[in-house]
Amino acid sequence: MAIQTRTVEYRDADLVLEAYMAWEDTGSSTRPGVLISHAWSGRGPMEERKAEQLAELGYVGFALDLYGKGVLGASRAENDALMQPLLKDRAALQRRMKLALVQIRKQKEVDFARVAAMGYCFGGLCVLDLARTGTDVLGVASFHGLFRPPGNTAGNKISARVLVMHGWDDPMVKPDQVVALAEELTIMGANWQIHAYGNTVHAFSNPAADDPVHGTVYDADADRRSWQNLQLFLAEIF
Repeated sequence: MAIQTRTVEYRDADLVLEAYMAWEDTGSSTRPGVLISHAWSGRGPMEERKAEQLAELGYVGFALDLYGKGVLGASRAENDALMQPLLKDRAALQRRMKLALVQIRKQKEVDFARVAAMGYCFGGLCVLDLARTGTDVLGVASFHGLFRPPGNTAGNKISARVLVMHGWDDPMVKPDQVVALAEELTIMGANWQIHAYGNTVHAFSNPAADDPVHGTVYDADADRRSWQNLQLFLAEIF
């Protein structure tokens, strides 16, 4: 088995975006595809590695791009400046998520009908928004994502199954927001599950996270458990 990779360019109007795709080259049949929505810094090494790990599991990993080709923040201030315009314009965020979905379905290695999405931190919010729009993906999985509703999806029905993995002590997402998300998903008719990890804060799956002051700390147990939950989820929906 050999993992192959390539980049895929696509556009949102004049903005050039670039995804990173990974797949296992044994056999000629198509396989399920999984979009990977990046954290606030942009599509970087962590998301690329996740694409490769998904390829090792027999899927096509497609690390999408929301900011533009080669755009990657290098500090908290830069990351926030990149993220905020899309948090303020959720319709634009949702459009870019749908553009990535179109692109993964164009790839010859991908089974058009079997596509899911997963995301980290800001990317968790992005995949939840993709589900909230009623888009026809089979499932979405959020790792320590943000839950703030977009304000433009009320009345929609969610067809995707939803998996949420959350650090209970995440200072960015308090327990009342977890309950609010559960209520929102129920009203929208989703088949949902929320896994909360005790004594765990934000960014628990990122080995580089080590900032207790801002509540972003890696947790090996939560990282392992959430990845196992993802594998069970993907096996179920595919």
